[in-house]
Amino acid sequence: MGRDRSRSGREQAAAPRSGQRPRRVAEAIRQELSQMLARGELRDPELAGASITVTEVDVSPDLRHARISVTPLGGQGGEGVVAALGRAAPFLTGQIGRALRLRYAPRLAFVLDRAHDNVLTVDRLLRSPAVARDLPGDGKT
Repeated sequence: MGRDRSRSGREQAAAPRSGQRPRRVAEAIRQELSQMLARGELRDPELAGASITVTEVDVSPDLRHARISVTPLGGQGGEGVVAALGRAAPFLTGQIGRALRLRYAPRLAFVLDRAHDNVLTVDRLLRSPAVARDLPGDGKT
């Protein structure tokens, strides 16, 4: 028979979604948010003139929550930008739900992307004299 009888219909509906759908929704959210920020649709003074990059969007398997990593150009004022985006989250949720035609728009949570800071730390460590002497070659990176 073609049906799996191990689960009832209700249990199948409650099972979390995994696979391509959360990734597709995450990418669509990232693109839509990037366009909204580029168009300057937010009127918060903290965001006025700020160039913000949406680096990553993680969507929960049930598509109800999205964690959005952002970084301001130059890395300055990141905490203020995240706070301003948090204040604008209800507006952004509605806009994204309409633009992507989602039945339920995910609740947005903004976090500061610290990957660039980590890259700078590793680079500084690799250029330190203590590490340079252990590298093969002339000790220069």
